[in-house]
Amino acid sequence: MTQSTVQDLQTQAHPSELGPVARDVVGASPRSLWADVPDELWNDWRWQQRNRLRTVADIEAIVRLTDGERLAIAGTAGAFRMALTPYYAALIDSDDPDCPVRAQAIPREGELVRQEGDLDDPLGEERFMPVPGITHRYPDRVLFYVTHNCPVYCRHCTRKRKVSDPTSAAAHDQLAMGLAYIAAHPEVRDVLVSGGDPMTLSDERLDQLLGALRAIPHVEVIRLCTRNPVTLPQRFTDATIAMLAKHHPLYVHTHFNHWKECTPEAARTLRALADRGLNCANQMVLLKGVNDEADIVRRTNVWLLRQRCRPYYLFQADLATGISHFRVPVEKGLAIMRALRGPVSGMAVPTYVIDAPGGGGKIPMVPDYVQSRDDERVVFTNWQGERYEYPAR
Repeated sequence: MTQSTVQDLQTQAHPSELGPVARDVVGASPRSLWADVPDELWNDWRWQQRNRLRTVADIEAIVRLTDGERLAIAGTAGAFRMALTPYYAALIDSDDPDCPVRAQAIPREGELVRQEGDLDDPLGEERFMPVPGITHRYPDRVLFYVTHNCPVYCRHCTRKRKVSDPTSAAAHDQLAMGLAYIAAHPEVRDVLVSGGDPMTLSDERLDQLLGALRAIPHVEVIRLCTRNPVTLPQRFTDATIAMLAKHHPLYVHTHFNHWKECTPEAARTLRALADRGLNCANQMVLLKGVNDEADIVRRTNVWLLRQRCRPYYLFQADLATGISHFRVPVEKGLAIMRALRGPVSGMAVPTYVIDAPGGGGKIPMVPDYVQSRDDERVVFTNWQGERYEYPAR
């Protein structure tokens, strides 16, 4: 099947109606601007990192920038840098200012606006930080901040105060303090290794870090939080995946937001991780103009399930500074959840949550199916709006 045939199918049929090959290239995009780059370089994650697009001139080579985008790139450079891997940049529709990949990767004027209620640390991570790099907000688990680097700096990032800022880099001593804290707290059974993106570390350093965590007797579960399957799937070489598999049980939490990110390269990465027993889950963020339609969420989540990646969370955008233009009304999020329930398998329906400002934790948001209840009965509707009753006791 040729690329043009696949593109024709995409415009004529829903992905669920396509054959297995066509369905896995839903987000495929040509790399014409890098046509002279040999495959061995294009598929080398180090080449992708070295050749990231960082300047207006770099971006203008692939996109017709709007005046607002130019203004935003200049205005945000000192606070939150811009960087795109060639792979992720190739997914951008150069002629569409509303392209969902473009919106996530290239600054917009909304980033320059600080609204009342915006917070530099919206989740109160610093408030719950007993030692540098460790956030201990829940009783049995901690977040371990190990790097400030990412292949692509997502414009909706909740950690803009740290990510892309070299002064927030986790030095060796900081990592040692974090490991010592975890070792000294036997209640910690679950560690989320995050950043930045921990996959920006070398295989050797990541192996050492995961090995040190696995050597702590009370650490039962390690979660690797990475957007590399979306922005740099080439990072997951066979050797890298084999290294990760040494540290089971290891869970990979990733972050697909739109079906345009669902490429053959991403599919191969997710499948390769699953083949080595690495359980993958997706944490989507609800973003205005990107994925605030039920069909986009559904298409993306059904594709993820085919790659053995479980849709886990749908996050309401945090109150981070400079991302107010991405925020979707909660009622719309609830409407999306209602539209998902029933038409697709429950496995494709994530939990919609708000991570409460200031460190209150994740609060599930659920559409209201209950019509009334008393001591005798509960009256509710199903996904089709049909009314049912059930004994209350």
